[in-house]
Amino acid sequence: MRIAPLSLIAFATLGVAACGTTPDQPAPEPEAPVVQRDAVANLAAASGSLVSGRLQVMTMGANAIHIAGDIGGLEPGSAHGFHVHEHGDCSAADASSAGGHFNPAGNPHGRMDEGAHHAGDIDNIVADADGVAHVNMHVPGMTLGTGAANDAAGRAIIVHADPDDYTSQPSGNAGKRIACGVITVL
Repeated sequence: MRIAPLSLIAFATLGVAACGTTPDQPAPEPEAPVVQRDAVANLAAASGSLVSGRLQVMTMGANAIHIAGDIGGLEPGSAHGFHVHEHGDCSAADASSAGGHFNPAGNPHGRMDEGAHHAGDIDNIVADADGVAHVNMHVPGMTLGTGAANDAAGRAIIVHADPDDYTSQPSGNAGKRIACGVITVL
C-alpha cells in the first residue's frame, strides 16, 4: 500500500476549503440576477412656484437607485430639501397628496449614508447661478419596480423650498413643497 505524501493531502484539503463546500455539503444557490429598470419623474410646480424638471431614475445593483437630471426655476445658489415621498400623487396644489417621506422601515428622519434615516431622505440639491440644480445622486436602500417594501416606483419625488437640516423630526424642516413628480417605470 502506498501512502500519499502529506503535501498532496494538504493540497486536496485546501482545494475543498477554497470552494466553500465539502463533499457532503451542497453548493450555495446563485443569487437572482438584478433586473435593470429605468423610470422617469417629470416634476411640476407646486405651491405657486415656477420649479419644474425631469429626472431619470435607474436601478443601481440589488438595493440602490440612481437619480439624474435637471430641475429649474430655483433661486440661484439656493439649497433645497429633496426627498422620495410615500404616495405617487401630486394632485394637491401644495403636493401634500404625496404624503410624508417614504419610510418603509419606520426609521427617524436623518441624512442619507449617516445612520438611521427614512429611505426617502436624500441629500439637498443646490441650484447653480442660473437657478438650475443638476441632480446626479446614488441612493442606497431603495429598489425600482421590484414590488418590495423599499420599491421607489410609483412614489413621488418632492423638491422643498428650504434645505433639509437632517435632524428636525419628522421631516428636516425643509419647508413647503415647490415641485412634485411621480416615479414612473418605463
